[in-house]
Amino acid sequence: IGGHVETPLKLTLESLRRDFPVSEIVAVNQCSGNSRGFVTPRVAGGQLGHGAMGNARWQGVALKHLLAKAGVRAGAAQVTFNGLDNPPADGIADFVKALDIDHARDGEVMVAFAMNGEELPFLNGYPLRLIVPGHFGTYWVKHLSEINVVDKEFDGYWMKTAYRIPDNDCRCVEPGTKPDKTVPIARFNVRSFLTSHPDGAKVSAGQTTELRGIAFSGGDPIKRVLVSPDNGRDWQEAKLGEDLGRYSFREWKLGLTLASGRHALRMRAETAGGETQPMEPRWQPAGYMRNVVETINVEAV
Repeated sequence: IGGHVETPLKLTLESLRRDFPVSEIVAVNQCSGNSRGFVTPRVAGGQLGHGAMGNARWQGVALKHLLAKAGVRAGAAQVTFNGLDNPPADGIADFVKALDIDHARDGEVMVAFAMNGEELPFLNGYPLRLIVPGHFGTYWVKHLSEINVVDKEFDGYWMKTAYRIPDNDCRCVEPGTKPDKTVPIARFNVRSFLTSHPDGAKVSAGQTTELRGIAFSGGDPIKRVLVSPDNGRDWQEAKLGEDLGRYSFREWKLGLTLASGRHALRMRAETAGGETQPMEPRWQPAGYMRNVVETINVEAV
């Protein structure tokens, strides 16, 4: 830990566990391009389905305690994070991310050494991973090895050029166009999914079918999830499951009795602050932040 600090530090994994307060948080990690494969018109990048995300219980030390130990000097602007990985080829920038100093010291950003009660797996960033609740996975630096405080906005490639979104309210532009201005991607938008039935599933007509799913957001608590059995004409409120914290998946369930035939099921989450999912998809050239109300078709027989 170095840069614009009073006392540069070198810490071992043992000292992290022993010398600092240990805390836990349940938080979703979601790829910026989750669901990109459904974007129309198609955009470049990994053609991901809905599975580029996960929810886990993270244990570690709040970053604010480490920065306090090092002593952040006046004039600090951001904190940068680097891992043990190296660029895959010459000419590719090292993957370094940055957070504003106030965000870095909010008490929620964490340097994690455990996941779901066990040592952090290698593929999830062993021995240490940055946890940035409510923010897309690009900030969750794996194999964390270096933290630097800087006195100006960091201009590395993965902040200044890559992982950028349109600088407007909808974070979108007309399909096929480019935004005039961009900003670094940051918080999730609200999303919900049906997880109990795949598209094309068959259910029993005239009998109650239990639908189950998840909803989450960038930190604004989920207030309700509405489910439509008829492609958005009518809506019913689902029952929410256990609240594991504002950054976690919130499970939901609803029993529906469907008549014979095909049914387009739609799910729409709403947060306590009033954020809802759009009924029509929004487009941007990187295919980030898809959160349209999803449609799952089932057949009652």
